[in-house]
Amino acid sequence: MPTGVAVPRLEALRKQRLLTQEQLAEQAKVTRKTVSRLERAETTASLGVARRLAEALGVEPAVLMAEQEAQ
Repeated sequence: MPTGVAVPRLEALRKQRLLTQEQLAEQAKVTRKTVSRLERAETTASLGVARRLAEALGVEPAVLMAEQEAQ
């Protein structure tokens, strides 16, 4: 059973905000490797990490976890 959540919009949101993986990682208090692995869907994020990433990106966690951008 998965213990985390997928964050499929992470890379797109990061790039929209012109952030590097390193910059986002620093703001969200995770490693750059974690950001990289999440963007490639090699791992899932804990709810705490998803919240911190969303906060660093200025979005609600649900936006980060959405499969595609709402129309």
